[in-house]
Amino acid sequence: MRQIELDKSWFEGAVEIEKGDGYLKPWRLPCSRRHLFPSPNDGLFNAAEHCSGVRLRFLTDSSSLTLHFQPLPPLERPETSHLYIFDLTIDGELVASKGVGAGGESVTFEQLPEGEKIVELWLPQHVGMKVTGLETAGKADARAVDDVRPRWITYGSSLTHCVRAHGPSRIWPAIVARRHGLNLTSLGYGGQCHLDPLVAMMIRDMPADYITLKVGINTVSGSLSARTFPAAVMGLVQIIREKHEQTPVGLVSPIGYPPHETTPNRVDYTIGAMREAIADVQVRLRKAGDRHLLYTNGLKVFSLDEIATYTLDQCHPNGDGILLMADNFDREVMTPLLEAFPRER
Repeated sequence: MRQIELDKSWFEGAVEIEKGDGYLKPWRLPCSRRHLFPSPNDGLFNAAEHCSGVRLRFLTDSSSLTLHFQPLPPLERPETSHLYIFDLTIDGELVASKGVGAGGESVTFEQLPEGEKIVELWLPQHVGMKVTGLETAGKADARAVDDVRPRWITYGSSLTHCVRAHGPSRIWPAIVARRHGLNLTSLGYGGQCHLDPLVAMMIRDMPADYITLKVGINTVSGSLSARTFPAAVMGLVQIIREKHEQTPVGLVSPIGYPPHETTPNRVDYTIGAMREAIADVQVRLRKAGDRHLLYTNGLKVFSLDEIATYTLDQCHPNGDGILLMADNFDREVMTPLLEAFPRER
């Protein structure tokens, strides 16, 4: 086996790469500025540590690959899977999937197609990873390659984080990105999508050809009310617009959520009212001249009937439900956005 030296250029889907003693750790927030992102029990950064949508992208002629990392922790959700899943895609197609248990320190993919190929090795979506090295077979080479595909940033909650997906390349953002040849950065933070101004500023400063904002469900906890929620959505979009004046943005309201569809939460607000507020924000911004903003009702992305079929908690779709959500999001959000604002791909 040949040892390959890695650096931050190998990673896609991460916001910042932490370089430690013998390891590289991807983060989905700027870890060097974590003191600017306060949250109870550091919940936001705990979610940003998880590698949802993060992968190594490289060109190789190797028939086998071994990725090394520091020991994996005990699984937080053993009811979902007893293994951490790693996926390997070539030209957007899933060609191999391997599971590694808690304490594991490597994963190997063998019998890969002959010749040079661009590989994306997707890291488990529900754990932080300290990557320590990569090995190829014999004298085979591997090197990082630029991803010149259109950049898509999607922001959301656990419903975007997708810890229950069958594998990391099968979270719905990854499925949609692979179908359309997009360079994905998934900012799905389980339980932590509260329209933080610093997250909006981070998205503002990132390169993007398309942006989707699937917001609202986490604030049903009561963090925002009928008075503050519409203003927060407006602020989120307007902050991003400071440097993305004409970037196509898809604004998506909450999917079906039976507990608070019509029953008010502790601040007397409902999911139905949130949908109306987000739709109203889009109308107001369009009237103000924003011609690159589309709105989608979240019930078209995942309906109440689908919630009843694919969830145990009336909120989080299982792996099969996430596959269906990918189809729905593609049809209702991504395809209309791409068709309305085509980019050279």
